[in-house]
Amino acid sequence: MAGRATSVKKYIVRLSAEEREQLQTLIRKGKSPARRLLKARILLKADVSEAGEGWSDSKIVEALETSASMVYRARRQLVEEGFEAVLSRKQRATPAVPPIFDGEKEAKLIALACSKPPKGRARWSLRLLEDKVVELAIVDRASDSTIGRVLKKHSQAPSPGAMGHPAEGQQRLRGGYGRRAGRLYAAARS
Repeated sequence: MAGRATSVKKYIVRLSAEEREQLQTLIRKGKSPARRLLKARILLKADVSEAGEGWSDSKIVEALETSASMVYRARRQLVEEGFEAVLSRKQRATPAVPPIFDGEKEAKLIALACSKPPKGRARWSLRLLEDKVVELAIVDRASDSTIGRVLKKHSQAPSPGAMGHPAEGQQRLRGGYGRRAGRLYAAARS
């Protein structure tokens, strides 16, 4: 790992030869997300080592058409968190939107969906389930699309192995002159 020094407000970037090569390869390939490529370019321009260019923040902002805060954050992240942290995306500690249904609530929803539908209805609709889970205080609020996703996730579709192969029990027949006549099902062959 290359040595890095920090000053009060400015973070100084010193990259090792390996780190420079890794950044240059990343840029050369061009297959990474745009933000990662931008950070790589910023670090290469800000590098004050012998092989680096040592550009000022204002020159980097102008050349790469980015913001000064982006340059500052890239420098700071390199110094405080390390080289790998700059190139990888930080994972959130919690999801952006907390899930409405946890395991217990999902079980209650599935039990409700499997129960008898309300009087006058042949089956449960997503809208009916949406209203009923709020009415029963299973959740505070839910949309019909959320209910549909939960039920789809837990659908009881039979596995393909249990059902057998769809072409099993079928045989192709040839008509006159070798042309295909179509499929003959097992029941019709005997």
